[in-house]
Amino acid sequence: MKIDDDHMYHGAALTQIAEHPTFKAINSLEANGKRLGCAFLINAKIGIYIKYDAVGPTGKKYPEFKFTFSTKNLQDIQNLKGQLDKLFIVLICLKAKEICVITEDMLSKLIDLRKRDKGSMESAYQILVQDFEGKQFKVYINAAGTKGKAMGLEKIPRKDFPRKIFA
Repeated sequence: MKIDDDHMYHGAALTQIAEHPTFKAINSLEANGKRLGCAFLINAKIGIYIKYDAVGPTGKKYPEFKFTFSTKNLQDIQNLKGQLDKLFIVLICLKAKEICVITEDMLSKLIDLRKRDKGSMESAYQILVQDFEGKQFKVYINAAGTKGKAMGLEKIPRKDFPRKIFA
């Protein structure tokens, strides 16, 4: 079988999950009868949806990893949410060799902020993660029509992944 980039990048997160002391099982997840290559069921009740940035970080003063969520991604996440006790979004910052985890609720909150700011829906939303070595991640979405104006900024401890998934 051919190995795709997402197999390797997703593997970084899945390995850390599998090494957690309370890990029991992992299975792929389906939305609308179709298996999603980026979504997995952990311990029969916890869902993860994986995105990765293999390009970033961009910007010199404020290095950001960018994670784009299309309308289809968001619909898949919404469909998964109804099937699970908990759903997490796993953001792999490849060049930093770090993994940031947020809840589905946080993702929804960020997108809702952007929708309200713009006054309409968009075809895709970009979640930004700043990675400062030795510090917390900063996760946010930019204001509409404004570069560099962060909305909904949350600080996420580095040690949250994979611990938060099993809490």
